[in-house]
Amino acid sequence: MSDTMPDIMPSKAMLLAGLRDRIRRIEGVGGNGARVLPLGVPELDGALPDGGLPLGCLHELAGPEMARGAATAFAAALLARLAAGEKAGGPAMGPAVWIVRGRDLHAPGLAAYGLLPDRLIAVRAARDTDALWAMEEALRCRRLSAVLGEVGAVDLTASRRLQLAAEAGGVTGLLLRTGRGAGRVLAEASAAVTRWQIAAAPSVPDEPGVGPARWRAELLRCRGGRPGSWLLEWRDGGLVVPGPFPARTTRPTPEPMPVTLPDRWAEVA
Repeated sequence: MSDTMPDIMPSKAMLLAGLRDRIRRIEGVGGNGARVLPLGVPELDGALPDGGLPLGCLHELAGPEMARGAATAFAAALLARLAAGEKAGGPAMGPAVWIVRGRDLHAPGLAAYGLLPDRLIAVRAARDTDALWAMEEALRCRRLSAVLGEVGAVDLTASRRLQLAAEAGGVTGLLLRTGRGAGRVLAEASAAVTRWQIAAAPSVPDEPGVGPARWRAELLRCRGGRPGSWLLEWRDGGLVVPGPFPARTTRPTPEPMPVTLPDRWAEVA
């Protein structure tokens, strides 16, 4: 019996590994050889499958009305990383597509997060149905690196179509859900591989003025990973976990100056 155990155990391990790999491929996460994008934060990458954000699938980000700018900035940082990445064993990936609903896409603001105009194609959609159609078509284009779509309403069927399109084209999709009621959309069913809740966090300026952008990023769902919450900061072109708030220096309270009343005041008194 002892002589046969070494032969049986590796077979069981290989069988279990194969089953896990097959389940992950069915779920749209990938499997052996799956491409991921490390975000550069060990605490965050450790919670993601295979140490990074899965590529070639759909991700969903939501932010409440008061944190719309924070969710948009965090999405821009992710899109910039995707547009600047390289395919495994291949040339640099193509530009990214941003499907915007309004006219407020600010190029200098995007450049601050590394998303330069030569790596971005902006598409304006008037309705959710137009945005979803454009996003699905763009995800099937293998010459692109990523597609971000600003969408208000999307059901399970629509998200499933986007996930299948991302798998077919090998392009990563980001669904940006902002505006009124965005904080509740994550309770709805979705085919997205990861689902994020993004909120603004107070920053600490290095000098008098405004400090680097900070977010409270909460990973609510992740196939093949584990949920978590992190305080992230954008510094030197990348995401970092900021250190503790610096202790406030308290200035000593000056002692009161002695007051000497003039002689005439003393006479009046």
